[in-house]
Amino acid sequence: MRKMSLAVSIASLFVGFSAWALSPTIQISELPKLAQEPQHKVASKRVTNIFTRSHYHRFDLDDAFSEQIYDRFLQQVDFRRNVLTAADVQSFDKYKHQFDDMVKTGDMTPAFKIYELVQQRRYERFSYALSLLEKEFDFEQAGDAYEYDRKEANWPKDEAELNELWRQRVKYDALNLELTGKKWEEITEILGKRYNNAIKRLGQTHSEDVFQSVMNAFARTVEPHTSYLSPRNAERFQMEMNLSLEGIGAVLQMTDDYTVIKSLVAGGPAASSEKLSPEDKIVGVGQKSEEIVDVIGWRLDDVVDLIKGPKGSEVILQVLPNKGGANAQPFEVTIVRDKIRLEDRAATSKVVEPTEGEYANRKIGVIQIPGFYMNLSEDVRKELVELEKANVEGVIIDLRGNGGGALTEATLLTGLFINAGPVVQIRDANGRVTQNRDNDGKSAYDGPLTIMVDRYSASASEIFAAALQDYNRALVVGESTFGKGTVQQHKSLGRIYDMYEKPIGHVQYTIAKFYRINGGSTQLKGVTPDIAFPSALEPGEYGESEEKNALPWDQVPVAKYGTLGNIRPEFVSMLSANHQQRIATDVEFGYINEDIAEFRKQHDEKSISLVKSERIAARDDDDARALKRENERRARNGLAVIESLDDAEDVKAEDMPDPFLDETAMITLDMVDAKKLARAEAQQQ
Repeated sequence: MRKMSLAVSIASLFVGFSAWALSPTIQISELPKLAQEPQHKVASKRVTNIFTRSHYHRFDLDDAFSEQIYDRFLQQVDFRRNVLTAADVQSFDKYKHQFDDMVKTGDMTPAFKIYELVQQRRYERFSYALSLLEKEFDFEQAGDAYEYDRKEANWPKDEAELNELWRQRVKYDALNLELTGKKWEEITEILGKRYNNAIKRLGQTHSEDVFQSVMNAFARTVEPHTSYLSPRNAERFQMEMNLSLEGIGAVLQMTDDYTVIKSLVAGGPAASSEKLSPEDKIVGVGQKSEEIVDVIGWRLDDVVDLIKGPKGSEVILQVLPNKGGANAQPFEVTIVRDKIRLEDRAATSKVVEPTEGEYANRKIGVIQIPGFYMNLSEDVRKELVELEKANVEGVIIDLRGNGGGALTEATLLTGLFINAGPVVQIRDANGRVTQNRDNDGKSAYDGPLTIMVDRYSASASEIFAAALQDYNRALVVGESTFGKGTVQQHKSLGRIYDMYEKPIGHVQYTIAKFYRINGGSTQLKGVTPDIAFPSALEPGEYGESEEKNALPWDQVPVAKYGTLGNIRPEFVSMLSANHQQRIATDVEFGYINEDIAEFRKQHDEKSISLVKSERIAARDDDDARALKRENERRARNGLAVIESLDDAEDVKAEDMPDPFLDETAMITLDMVDAKKLARAEAQQQ
């Protein structure tokens, strides 16, 4: 009898919860009535004035441009095209030529009307999502799939098509939880909270959110690195620039319903955890000893508020890794918050020595530069002295993942490796071209030099690599770089005489463009390596090239400089041939090529199976491949074979194989020997 009573009580608890979870927390009539605020009109006029008068990119703010703003605004409010119907969008078409007038006059009435309907439709969608949780899904329904990439899809023709899209989405969310071992009651609870939180946030929308959407649709239509910052986001930007933000050291961005890590601050807590990577998604946030909060669908600023906190406190992130694609499984990482300071990003050096083969026990110095911070060049100068004391035969500058920083440091760093000359050319919005030069007449290191870059090397990294490539001073290896060759300025829209009740935001906009000393821009094309490493993505599939409205590549006159003749075409051909011969039989590069092939196979897919057995099979295949590789590595190192990945000890990042760095060391030693041979032959002649 007691057991029966307990069972009834538990059942009642779940029934009671379901009744709460499956009903919206607020009624549609409770959604806020949003209206333009007084400061928005003047802010819009000031933004328009800055962009049309001072932006590097000259454009006509006409009906054609208005259509582009309108399209981008719709993209922002319905990224997946699963909220609005084709009829809804057609009803907005009358506004498509009014967005230019809106930003000029500051009258945002049409945008607020669009946003009001979007809010209503979102409410309807999440209410429908809640209703789908009343019946457990069949996770073995053959052929069922979720179309997750709808950026280019047609707008749904009616509510029935919308319902099918949301059935897929809810089932996808539920299956992901099922695959982590959750029971249906737990799934209902988690998703009930998630969708109700989304509805709750609809009720917390402010008129500033609408204004920000319009301004950013305008700004991003002008150019990808141009943006409007609301007062709240402008305050956070200033905190980050002043390095006073106590958090995890990650740049976050909202993509669809997910908070995505766009970059990690080198030396910061997130990077130091060695578990997070760019493009990973943060799906949950928890404080120490508290339950993790599901943050899918949250506003970015609310997620940031959860993540940041006092120095020394802990935050737990639940992360969906980018690696692994649609079948990736979430994991948790605990990070101790800290104050992010530039000095934590200092350059470091080490000596690498091949352990076998013809180059065994020879030394190459590696200097890793995470960012171009102030006094970087002096730190690198000190590291070069230490490496020379270690009798290295050559130096590698590792710029992988380096997103740039101070332009002055890019010039000073280049000056460590050349005697004197131009480093970068800069053209402003009026067409004036100036040069940044190294004028000290001496270098700190004149030995063999290799620069490593990847798709995340950007801005100042590209200036440095391009200059030494143009001088034929260094060999550049890796992937083609990001392709950001523009300069931004940050400016407040406020005036000292403003008397508005609420503050006015800021803008960031492009004021100049970078050019190599050979005349070509680093914009869009980036820096093409002399020796390209295997890559999952081709140039043009990432970085600046992904933006539809990126500024074009162009040229200015060639600067006056003399090449050093270190890196000749025939020399590169010989190094490249040796490189290809080595990696053809290298086990780690074999793994890399397998991963690239698998990635390319899935690269253009826009849907994922909703059949549980198929997802488990795919996950098991991934785990089996990872276990096989782990055991092969262990065998090569004389370690015991393990039965499961769970049996593997936690491996630190520095202990993991870095085949790209190892191969770069071999290329550098090839270069050292080739130069020795060339000198010997020259002396004989």
